Amino acid sequence: MKKKALSIILCSTMLMGLLAGCGSGNASGAEQTQTNTQPAKEQTAEAPEGEETQPVEEVTLTVLAGQSTTDAGIEDLIDAALAEQYPGITLEWECVDWGNDFQPKMQQYMQSGLPDIMIGKAQDVATYAPQGILGEIDSTYLDRVLDAASANVTLDGKTYGLVYNALYQGVYYNKDMFAENGWEIPETLDDLQVIIDDCNAKGIVPFASHMVDTWSIGNVTMQFAMNDVFNNNPTWGEDFRSGKTSFTDSQEFQTAYSYNKLIFDNTFPETFSTEQTDCDARMVMGEAAMKVSGSWSIQNFLDIDENFNFGIFPFPNKTGDSKLIFEPNITIMTSVASEHQDAINCVLDVITGNKELAGEIYDYTKTAAMLKDVTPTFTNPSQEDIDKYAAEGMIVDVTLGNNQLVWGGFQEENAKDIAAWLQGDETFEEALAASDARVTASSAN
Repeated sequence: MKKKALSIILCSTMLMGLLAGCGSGNASGAEQTQTNTQPAKEQTAEAPEGEETQPVEEVTLTVLAGQSTTDAGIEDLIDAALAEQYPGITLEWECVDWGNDFQPKMQQYMQSGLPDIMIGKAQDVATYAPQGILGEIDSTYLDRVLDAASANVTLDGKTYGLVYNALYQGVYYNKDMFAENGWEIPETLDDLQVIIDDCNAKGIVPFASHMVDTWSIGNVTMQFAMNDVFNNNPTWGEDFRSGKTSFTDSQEFQTAYSYNKLIFDNTFPETFSTEQTDCDARMVMGEAAMKVSGSWSIQNFLDIDENFNFGIFPFPNKTGDSKLIFEPNITIMTSVASEHQDAINCVLDVITGNKELAGEIYDYTKTAAMLKDVTPTFTNPSQEDIDKYAAEGMIVDVTLGNNQLVWGGFQEENAKDIAAWLQGDETFEEALAASDARVTASSAN
């Protein structure tokens, strides 16, 4: 109790610091760094009667932010809110693309000393918490988050990540186009093939895709795997590492890989040179009927046309019981070795306690809230579909698959082989064998 009270005192008396941040960022989460060079100024904080007066200094906290395409720019919102509430704390941001650069940066900092705060995804907790390098998140801040958000960031009863928002993944579809052509939401692959065939007959591209981004191939492959593999065998990854199964032997995982060919055969011929923004724009302009994607596309959709009428459904699997994919996204972790835990707690206080800030971040990123009593105000035409699948119990947390088959060094490498197969540079069998060959990289521990 004394430590927590002291933390509150220190937070309340932090002095004015210079604002520091990554800047506005860009869609790819390119790395940016800004450093505060002002010296700390010691002051004296008034303590409650009976306790010693504590010295307080201006504090600069280092932050490694692994950003998804929706996230670049939220650092400015956080800086502004922090400066108003705790002006003595400055954040020195290093923003990198989560898919390509976050894991290498973490490995680098594990050798030289971790930043005070790290922002990644929920699956990163399973990677780094067992190594004893993450600090436990105080219940003061966890109590402000939905209970379900902490399930996959809790190990042995201790929670090492604060999940801030969430994405949904599946097949985005043009509602108006579906209505005009009389297409029903597909539940089976045969249903989906009917729509594909009708699209092709009418000169409509069935799927918008940007396969130039191998992260996109990796993402949709895990979507497929969740419904064709992990929903039937939740321990597939463990079986893979113990030699009970493999990509070469697993018909289910081969099916998941093969769905990429279905999309490749029914998308833009230039998919391997089409960037995400252009892809999303073509979807909005009616050049394609569907896109296998996630909530990160909503930002582009609404920037292009705020009235675009879109929905979402799960990519159908062979058994006709696919679930919509739910992914905990922005997840805040802290270094157990940080010398500035009180200041870190002040930052967590702002991020979880400032509902105006939270609303701004959710509306900016176009994502689902994981904080209690905070509801985004942006228009989301797909929310009706999300609510429907939630009511039917047809939503699954992709953390199950991502914890068993990690992204860095495994899923992302598999995606490169899938891309090579689609472009004719590898056979399907070679792509499967390449996945099997990196079995030791499939687990974080």
